[in-house]
Amino acid sequence: MGNALSLAASVGVPLLGGMAIGFSIAPEIKSWYPKLKKPSWNPPNWLFGPTWSVLYVAMGVAAHRVWQAGGGPLPLGLYAAQLALNFAWSPLFFKAHNLKAAAVDITALLGVLGATIYEFNKVDTLAAQLLIPYLGWVSFATALTYNILANNPEPPKPDVKAE
Repeated sequence: MGNALSLAASVGVPLLGGMAIGFSIAPEIKSWYPKLKKPSWNPPNWLFGPTWSVLYVAMGVAAHRVWQAGGGPLPLGLYAAQLALNFAWSPLFFKAHNLKAAAVDITALLGVLGATIYEFNKVDTLAAQLLIPYLGWVSFATALTYNILANNPEPPKPDVKAE
């Protein structure tokens, strides 16, 4: 696979995966999410899409750099694990309305992401640095998730659609 094609695939997997999940949860963001008690520091909904898009591109570039540098199975396996945890959070939170499972998932994501950055740094310093904003955002999202969980011990029920 040529370098440009492998870079496109490296960026495309997280970006397109994130976009697909975003589209799948959009109805819940409009109907269920507003019913939750959220902190005053909860970002506006419009901020999430652009932020995740930039982070997914940076993640893909970082993974591509590590792959090109011959990073091997440990750093790339950690990268795949954190991406799976990342992709799992939104369905747990928005589709299943399982705030506890989402909190466990994002906590695991934070740990695996830290390990990914550590291992990426051994292979390519810039690749590790590209993940630092993502670590910051996931740290913020973890705090937000736990705040929402604490303030919504019984999350609101989703709207039932009439048949």
